[in-house]
Amino acid sequence: MKQKVKFPIYLDYASTTPVDKKVYEKMLNYLTRSGIFGNPASSSHIYGWEAENAIEMSRKNVADLICANTREIIFTSGATESNNLAIKGVINLHKKQKIHIISGKTEHHSVLDTCYALQSHGIELSLLTPQKNGMILPEQLQKELRENTVLVSLMHVNNETGVIQDVESFGKICNAAGILFHVDATQSIGKIPIDLRKIEINLMSFNAHKIYGPKGIGVLFIRRKPPIYLKAQMHGGSQENSLRPGTLPVHQVVGMGEACRLIQREMDKENKKIKKLKKIFINGIRKKNDIILNGDQNNSVPHILNITFPGIDSRLIISLLKDLAISTGSACTSGNSSSSHVLHAMGISRILSSSSIRISLGKFISHEEILFTINYINNIIPNINKTLY
Repeated sequence: MKQKVKFPIYLDYASTTPVDKKVYEKMLNYLTRSGIFGNPASSSHIYGWEAENAIEMSRKNVADLICANTREIIFTSGATESNNLAIKGVINLHKKQKIHIISGKTEHHSVLDTCYALQSHGIELSLLTPQKNGMILPEQLQKELRENTVLVSLMHVNNETGVIQDVESFGKICNAAGILFHVDATQSIGKIPIDLRKIEINLMSFNAHKIYGPKGIGVLFIRRKPPIYLKAQMHGGSQENSLRPGTLPVHQVVGMGEACRLIQREMDKENKKIKKLKKIFINGIRKKNDIILNGDQNNSVPHILNITFPGIDSRLIISLLKDLAISTGSACTSGNSSSSHVLHAMGISRILSSSSIRISLGKFISHEEILFTINYINNIIPNINKTLY
């Protein structure tokens, strides 16, 4: 049965996802007087007990998705806060200034800007340059380690290219050297199975709104064995092991827990569907367009595509493809007219990077929408090329 195409067609799932209807319905039970609306920190009556039980059930759903212990899950306002808490929380425990941290040039700005802020206060910072395919090699990390290195922060899946980094090898290198390893897993959660019993990651950040959950809620995984110590970045309460004070938003925590439960069950099916649609899409637009796919296509998640249309400004592409909701890259920097720092780090010229767009797919995209998108692009982009050459 054909699905009705809704315009503009949403192709920006790496930016955010719509809340799954099952998640939404679950959240509604934790907002009003007829539901469970209590403060989970209120330990003297049933309203608080019920809210606390809901929090702990959600914590279990999150932990199960990544094969962790519930006591290793700290709720935050999102991946940006989790990244800040992980990186600053480690560094601010060290009283001496001359300590060293390692990250990558293709990291999300919530990691890069945090590292730059610490660097301005005397912390030594090394940023690894990826290969042309977007990959950072384990030997690159190994060569950069110093005696005063205390933290490595490298993302799992890049939010602009979809390239998957070898976090398993990175973790082994860090563990062997006695260095803490933090991973921003925002774009890999729900896309790649993650088993933290097997991967030597000490700290891991992610959020709910990339997996069909609500915005404003995220998680920082903090390994217990061996124990990891962080310095709190906010003060005012003992919630979340005194690392993240403030009343927990029960409805959002429940939404994240339900989103994690659903994505664990649906991940394989969703990935198979998106891989198929991605192949159809690439083959379809290649018939009439000269395109470059940025990033290692053999080592990337299926839901993110970074495409260059040589000779055409990406802003023009987006303005003309008004029936498609697409982006030039990270939503966090979409208001910035400068081209992608990720593509620059990969050695892609400013001219080509300014001709690149990101298309990202999700579970609600239909076969009919992909076919429309192919025809739409093929009817518009070749005509732009004719006017330019």
